[in-house]
Amino acid sequence: MHPIRHNPIAILLATLLYFVLGAFWFTAFRQAWLDGIGRTMQQLAATGSSPFFIYAIALVGTFILALFLSWLIQTTGHQTTKGGILIAVVTWIGVVLPTWSTEYAFEARGLRILVINTGYILTGMIIMGAVLGGWKKKST
Repeated sequence: MHPIRHNPIAILLATLLYFVLGAFWFTAFRQAWLDGIGRTMQQLAATGSSPFFIYAIALVGTFILALFLSWLIQTTGHQTTKGGILIAVVTWIGVVLPTWSTEYAFEARGLRILVINTGYILTGMIIMGAVLGGWKKKST
């Protein structure tokens, strides 16, 4: 087993890039996403949920994902950009897609919203994998 040495800067950058991707992704797919979840922006705003709380949960969850991918990339010995991307894609195929697909099938949600939501996760995980796999500390 390879020694695990998390790179905090790489983890923070991967977290922020994934988080910022969400702003662009859900702006680009806003109407299709709203149609897919059967809501309007007014309905979402009327829930009374604190935007700070919602974004805090998203940011913490994204950080946990970056930490997990960092661990997985190092544990498998794939600490290269290509290896990080491979681990991200395989994890998405083996964990994210099956769980979300099953949930969406039972909830009778359409393929379009599945692609929007899991496509965001796949794209974000690829970015994370590239950063976490490719970023190595300079040798001293």
